[in-house]
Amino acid sequence: MDFAHVHENVSAIRLHVEAACAKAGRDPADVRVIAVTKTAPPDILPALSANGIKDAAENRWQAAREKLMHPAATQLTWHFIGTLQTNKVKYVTPRFDWVHSVDRLELALALAEAAQRLDRTLNVLIQVNVAQESQKHGFPPEACLAAATAMIGMPNLVLRGLMTMAPQVDDPEQVRPVFRTLRELRDDLQSRLSLATFDQLSMGMSQDFPVAIEEGATMIRIGRRLVNP
Repeated sequence: MDFAHVHENVSAIRLHVEAACAKAGRDPADVRVIAVTKTAPPDILPALSANGIKDAAENRWQAAREKLMHPAATQLTWHFIGTLQTNKVKYVTPRFDWVHSVDRLELALALAEAAQRLDRTLNVLIQVNVAQESQKHGFPPEACLAAATAMIGMPNLVLRGLMTMAPQVDDPEQVRPVFRTLRELRDDLQSRLSLATFDQLSMGMSQDFPVAIEEGATMIRIGRRLVNP
């Protein structure tokens, strides 16, 4: 299969990132482009890596398993971004470096215990349901301080920041307040917790990432606009 489209897609995404950063007075180097590979075959991994993508993400362990067996998988940092059941933690912990979707303390504890058994460290983000959509997972904003305080004490976890999924809308400007709220929450928690490593904002996807960058995203999760022909 020809993956020539990956070069064009990566170049286009980089231009959008640079434009959004220029608008916000930010350095494009501070925005990590994460390729969400769930709709792509494993053989896309070398093309992503060759075009400067250093991070890949999956939202289901079953879909990730085959990609993680590909020789090129070792050239990428792997992020788990989907809903994670505690009985699947044993599969995710050895193979992923980041878990963006910590949406309950039970999951955080299971990740900590699994990482401790493996003697490895996991970077984790608290998933926040900023828009309080009933069909989405995540802590409500007002519960994040207590959640973060509890997670800081868990072994083998490094609490790195917050993640959210904005509502699906036609106009990205409609979700700007969601991204702004997450950034303000991150800043408030960082101040309260005095935690230097708590500096990440995982927000923005294919349809709205420029707005997310303008509001402070440090990680954007790009699927179809990066991997699809």
